Amino acid sequence: MEYLSKECYDNLVAELNQMANVELPRIIDAIAEAAAQGDRSENYEYHAAKRAQGKLLSQIRYKQRILENARVMDMSHLDSSVVGLFCKVEITNLANNTKMTYTIVSPHEANLKECKLSQKSPIAQALVGKKVGYIVEAQVPVGILKLRIDSITI
Repeated sequence: MEYLSKECYDNLVAELNQMANVELPRIIDAIAEAAAQGDRSENYEYHAAKRAQGKLLSQIRYKQRILENARVMDMSHLDSSVVGLFCKVEITNLANNTKMTYTIVSPHEANLKECKLSQKSPIAQALVGKKVGYIVEAQVPVGILKLRIDSITI
């Protein structure tokens, strides 16, 4: 089961439609054009187009599987008393007193530039289920981070 925001779900549907309705027909046309050039055994364009088709079909199947198992979260039912999926969490790194704000999201929505942390990341896993004021330790590649939860919002 994949829990997604409405925005992420809509983006995945749009990407899937783009791949299936625009990119796939373009690749099929490229395969037909390359096949018309003659001997396929030494035809680079044909083999390149077939590889592109295989890669695209794999991406289409992956997105279809995500959408088959997706559930769009109703944000009105979320609890802001504890850290959970789709909560915006303001934390302080106690080692250097740096404040950070992250939104905990599904792995398909994770984007550090937008301050969206995957729920499967070490920091998010340490935060989930905790309340404001808690101090948590997150095991990250550079060591252990001590973080204080300052606020939780939806």
